[in-house]
Amino acid sequence: MFFKKKSEKLIYDKENKKPVIKASICNGEMVAGFQDIHTGAFDEVMLVKNDAEIADFMHLYGITEKVEKIY
Repeated sequence: MFFKKKSEKLIYDKENKKPVIKASICNGEMVAGFQDIHTGAFDEVMLVKNDAEIADFMHLYGITEKVEKIY
């Protein structure tokens, strides 16, 4: 993975995708990514283990709204 400067924000298709946290009911594992609003397909971006890593994901993509958790 290539890392960008902290000041640079990554972009995503805001018209067709929404940021979500996909959580496992069984073991609690969480993956941050984007869900297609038309098809429901999920694109994984990063494994997150706690609220600080979720905040990092949100900061990386400039997300200000609450991120929905799906199971």
